[in-house]
Amino acid sequence: MSTFRATARRAGSWLPLLGLSALAGTLSLLALPVVLGNTVDAIVSNADSLRWLALAAALIGVGVAADLIDAYAGAACVAGTTAWLRDRLVGHVLAVGPHGGRRLDTGDLVSRVSGNAAEAAQAGPSVVAVVAAVLPPVGSLVLLALIDLWLAVAFLAGLVLVAVILRVFTRQTAEVVSAYLRAQGRIAGRLSESLAGVRTIAAAGTVELEERRVLEHLPELHRQGVRSWRVLSRSSAQAAVVGPLVLVAVLATGGVALSAGRISPGELFAASQYAVIGAGLGGLTGMFGRLARSKAGAARVGEVLDLDPVRHGGRTLPEGTGRLEFRGVTVRAGDVPLLDGVDLVVPGGSTVAVVGPSGAGKSVLTAVAARLCDPDEGTVLLDGVPLDELCHEALRTAVGCAFDRPVLVGATVADAIGSRWSPEQVEAAARATYSHDFVSRLPHRYATPLTDAPMSGGELQRLGLARAWRAERLLVLDDATSSLDTVTEMRIGQTLIGDGGRTRLVVTHRASTAARADLVVWLAGGRVRAVGTHEQLRDEPDYREVFG
Repeated sequence: MSTFRATARRAGSWLPLLGLSALAGTLSLLALPVVLGNTVDAIVSNADSLRWLALAAALIGVGVAADLIDAYAGAACVAGTTAWLRDRLVGHVLAVGPHGGRRLDTGDLVSRVSGNAAEAAQAGPSVVAVVAAVLPPVGSLVLLALIDLWLAVAFLAGLVLVAVILRVFTRQTAEVVSAYLRAQGRIAGRLSESLAGVRTIAAAGTVELEERRVLEHLPELHRQGVRSWRVLSRSSAQAAVVGPLVLVAVLATGGVALSAGRISPGELFAASQYAVIGAGLGGLTGMFGRLARSKAGAARVGEVLDLDPVRHGGRTLPEGTGRLEFRGVTVRAGDVPLLDGVDLVVPGGSTVAVVGPSGAGKSVLTAVAARLCDPDEGTVLLDGVPLDELCHEALRTAVGCAFDRPVLVGATVADAIGSRWSPEQVEAAARATYSHDFVSRLPHRYATPLTDAPMSGGELQRLGLARAWRAERLLVLDDATSSLDTVTEMRIGQTLIGDGGRTRLVVTHRASTAARADLVVWLAGGRVRAVGTHEQLRDEPDYREVFG
């Protein structure tokens, strides 16, 4: 099922209500000219016209009530569908994971979740609105045929012209809106990148250069915006010409029919009202434009929902201390291998340093070990169980990750360490990573809002370590101590070495950290060049160059 249809169906019970209100409004609109025509005939013939006037007033009341219901139900439907769609998008983006979502820029994703989701949420109401907008002219055609066949022929000629205009308008609008949203997404993506690196840009003095880079697609955005206005103005102008022509044609044909005695003055009045409905067909361009924007928004939302999420199995781990095994693991970026046929066994309960020059594949190795990405070939096992066969809870309970530039999430410092942990568990993790001292100096200690807790790079890293500390089988540290001072780094390193109940996989550029590890995995060009202790490997000149 397409995203557009799925979103339209999500509107649920609101759509029948919108449909019923639209039908009631259409029927009252179509019945009113007949009632008013009979009123005219009653007045001309000195008959009782009060009952016709009362019926006309009732029909007007029905039309007003239908408009009110349509406005309320439409707004509620779009609001509810937008909330559902955004919730689904956010959940899916998080389920896709860091590597699966790299095909779309962060800013572009935000644009799709915020703006495009709201456009897509118009799917159900826009379909109802288009159908409701088409019913009056079709009904007018039928009723004109009942009054006089030639009136219907004159009206139909105008309808054909309007149908051609609307078809061209809808096709061109869909193309333009899609191109506009793509350009908007590119700008949002680049703006997000710039905001993330605003300090670097300011320090490098490249503000003007970065501004030009971010706004590179602005001319394209402007061009597509101008195109959309041209399409709309051209279609509106054509419809504005066709509408009065329909009115003139029906009135002229009706005048001939009246003079020939085929219709009464009241029927001519009713025919003129139906012709007025035909003259207002140009307003359909707005309805079809709304439908085109909704389809374009749904298409961009669908591109996100089509990304494959990370799949989890249903297994749990047996007893063990975190034995990690790589079997023929290969990871590619396009055609470039980042890891190439890696075979490696990390003993359970050991501290293993991963070293190598830039681009050797260290971060990719740790990402695969923590299942932040899956290998293109091969398997990674933890205590004999393939990672992709573990259930989500078992995997994330067993494996913890800390990074060189952690991003803290949550409302408070305690949330950033462990939102589901008890205060005792939060403090224990903070003490183990030497975070407790600086957290204790904050205004509200662990309850301090993150926005009120300015921290250095080293303090951020220590909180990142604390967040990962409770991993039961495997602790993956991707250069997670690079910003720590030497004394703190050594203390944490000693704590890691003394924690023998789980495996520690540590990416490092420091010889002192490698020296304290039980084993060193030396990577080069995406392959394991050697495995041994620091003492065994340091006689190699290339190995010593890794540490500068």
